[in-house]
Amino acid sequence: MVMARALLHLKSTSGFALACASQESQYRVQLPDKSRSARVLVLGGTGRVGGSTATALSKLCPDLQIIIAGRNREKGASMVATLGGRSEFAEVNIDNVKSLEAALRVLRLKLCQFLSRCGSCSSYCWSFPTGREMHCSGSCHTYQGEKKTAYIDVCDDTTYACRAKSFKTRAVAANIPAITTAGIYPGVSNVMAAELVRASRSESKGEPERLRFYYYTAGSGGAGPTILATSFLLLGEEVVAYNKGETIKLKPYSGMLNIDFGKGIGKRDVYLLNLPEVRSAHEVLGVPTVSARFGTAPFFWNWAMEAMTSLLPAEFLRDRSKVQELVQLFDPVVRSVDKVAGERVSMRVRY
Repeated sequence: MVMARALLHLKSTSGFALACASQESQYRVQLPDKSRSARVLVLGGTGRVGGSTATALSKLCPDLQIIIAGRNREKGASMVATLGGRSEFAEVNIDNVKSLEAALRVLRLKLCQFLSRCGSCSSYCWSFPTGREMHCSGSCHTYQGEKKTAYIDVCDDTTYACRAKSFKTRAVAANIPAITTAGIYPGVSNVMAAELVRASRSESKGEPERLRFYYYTAGSGGAGPTILATSFLLLGEEVVAYNKGETIKLKPYSGMLNIDFGKGIGKRDVYLLNLPEVRSAHEVLGVPTVSARFGTAPFFWNWAMEAMTSLLPAEFLRDRSKVQELVQLFDPVVRSVDKVAGERVSMRVRY
């Protein structure tokens, strides 16, 4: 049967984590002997998502030596205590490239978590023309090639993803795996889109003319302030989409559509945002018309996002320090509302 649409529905990220934890032994991964005790560096490992990644790795692959990297020693010590004896903390200040290079130099395998910077730990997915994120990207990828270490990140920023992909030639020459934007969306959503295109072609349905990515997050979706920082920063970016092969630029958080996310979620309003899967789906999958939309709940958060886009200058929303001030202002309110609205994430990809 042709997959005319793909639907992934995660009722609760915390519930998913608990389910995995309760079946820990069942999901353990058997690594090759040469990688079984590899050293894995998690940049941003003291943060909420980075810490969850480190915890999941320790359960899936108990023999790995996990290094939690960040600037907060107290949080690092707490995470090491949680993970146990096969973990350690490395103090890495991304402003100091040498400290990052020193941490990368000792690895045979590294996992780099680039997440939006929230709180006192270092975490990176957001890319700026200059600044710490660019230094981090260059250092990581340079050492990836020189030391022949595998690389993966969960970046969700278009500019950063392009910067990361610029190191493709070095990775191919070194014959090592290097994956960027490997989170849920973008990441899993790209795999869903590729499956739709593959199914269409294999079933002789012709070439898909369009792909539409739809995302829904109730409250913080379990990601805490990360999702707020991500959303606010995206409001400062002009949306790049494709229409019949032509690049078009649109106002962020505009073009509202009411999309059915299926049982448990129902119909939700979603709005245009500038997301990297749009460009990759157009360029790699060869689909001429591509766009991505995102919506949240309760409904008044969408109204607030629309108002911010209209009332605040784009320069303000691109300023990381000002966005962090907004996050600190709104996060307590969002957490309170989460208790009523719940924390859910759903995504749908259609052609």
